[in-house]
Amino acid sequence: MKKKSYENILLEKGDGITWVTLNRPEKRNAMSPQLHYDMDDALDELAADAETNVLVLTGAGESFCAGQDLKLYFRDTANNPAVRRRSNEAAHSWFWERLTTFPKPTIAMVNGYCFGGGLTPVCACDFAIAADDALFGLSEINWGILPGGYVSWNIANVMSFRDAMHYAVSGDTFDGQKAEELRFVTFSVPKAKLRQATIDYAHMLMGKNPAAVRYTKDAIRTVKGLSAHEAVDYLRAKSDALKLTDDENGREQGMSQFLDEKSYRPGLGPYERRPGKKREE
Repeated sequence: MKKKSYENILLEKGDGITWVTLNRPEKRNAMSPQLHYDMDDALDELAADAETNVLVLTGAGESFCAGQDLKLYFRDTANNPAVRRRSNEAAHSWFWERLTTFPKPTIAMVNGYCFGGGLTPVCACDFAIAADDALFGLSEINWGILPGGYVSWNIANVMSFRDAMHYAVSGDTFDGQKAEELRFVTFSVPKAKLRQATIDYAHMLMGKNPAAVRYTKDAIRTVKGLSAHEAVDYLRAKSDALKLTDDENGREQGMSQFLDEKSYRPGLGPYERRPGKKREE
């Protein structure tokens, strides 16, 4: 991938991990139109980037994302419908469509404040790891508005009904440990351990068969909204597609390690990913 520079985000690569950092720390990484344009372009490029095996989304400074920049995103575009439409399309594109369909695993590393629209990319990422003292909240109610865009839909799907209703209507905040308890994030850790915990989780993901990971995360996202009959039919087709596209032949490798080598036992011995062993045609 050709190296690019962006106004409102930073890209860092290393050891198969691409770190995408929202970079408006003076505004708690509130999302401006330019940040949306930057993110939409970067995710489009990174989707086909051979160096990116896992993507981590985080924020610069003491915040993950404080939601939309009220001045730049709303007030400054109020009389410019063309800019409002373009920035709105870019926002919905990157923090939902591009993240939820990203071909590699995605992790939201929530390092601090995460409010309003900032909750959407957390939900869109496949996994979320938060600092224990990260602070989450839906403050829209205090502005006399409701959580719009994808926010209400997301929290109603990720949280329980009672929790979603409470936090949306009360505007109460919750920390990273509570976010884990609510199952809003995968888990939380002390802030000093956040980056290493994210790296460790990324390495765990890279130890799995990449085609199986991609198809499995697609399947989990899709079957939730299907009937049992539709889910079985979908998963059968997805399994067939996986067998045809898996260059590492992970199915046969796993079966051989379990049945022949006896080196893999679920819960007792690790599966060994062997990228160099290609599928025989």
